[in-house]
Amino acid sequence: MTFPLVSVEEVWFRYDDGPPALRGVSLEIRRGEWVAILGCNGSGKSTLVKHFNGLLKPWRGRVLVEGVDTRRRQVGEWARLIAYLPQHPDRIIFSASVREEVAFAPRLQGVSGVELERRVDTALEALGLQDSAELPPAALGHGLRRKVALAAVLAQEPALLILDEPTNGLDAGSARDFLEVVAQRHRQGTAVVLITHDLELAAQYAGRAVLMQAGEVVADGPTRTVLGEAALLRKAGLESLPVTETAHALREAGLAGMRTDLLLPEEFAEAYLAAAGGGRDGR
Repeated sequence: MTFPLVSVEEVWFRYDDGPPALRGVSLEIRRGEWVAILGCNGSGKSTLVKHFNGLLKPWRGRVLVEGVDTRRRQVGEWARLIAYLPQHPDRIIFSASVREEVAFAPRLQGVSGVELERRVDTALEALGLQDSAELPPAALGHGLRRKVALAAVLAQEPALLILDEPTNGLDAGSARDFLEVVAQRHRQGTAVVLITHDLELAAQYAGRAVLMQAGEVVADGPTRTVLGEAALLRKAGLESLPVTETAHALREAGLAGMRTDLLLPEEFAEAYLAAAGGGRDGR
């Protein structure tokens, strides 16, 4: 029997005596997927994914990883399958050198010798960190420390990589380079869960989107479908992408052939030229 990588079954969770942070959430993460978990601050995104590797345990419902309840094992045991890059990863870097930082987690998992060297060198090369390998991470700038943190989780070679707001504080070019490294690993078969409020990032990379509001999943489906639900996004505290809004406006203004299921600028340009050309031919 083949199990989903992660199964969340009617999970409820609250911190101490506070109100529920998750309210009956159910979903599955399958191998090789790229899933964007969307929602405004406080919607439950980070709380949800911390259940995937046992960092949090539900007070009602259950979470299974490859069919095994997360409550049956220690958090460290799940690190062989699931790597989690927190929202501020550069704050928890502690090793004396970049190389040691990248080697830390796989070494903790029992990886050693030639295999450890291969993993570390592969991760350093993927992030362009070879020249910084012997430097202390504390001496590096914010963007480079982010890269070190990503290299450290890539070296674990997990089946699932969870990224919590990974591009916060990065400029557009650095964010693109960062996620392209993740995309390369995804093409090699790693499942990715991207927690973000940036709908453009979700549109560019994720094949599936999960929209959360007040601890509940209010939409789950293909990214193009979920991001096209303008009213639902607004209710969840998010605004539709400008490309989508502009396409709807043009359609309402009389450009009948204009597609409205658009997310990215390049597809908007192509659709606009096709619709405008069609309009001229029809006159």
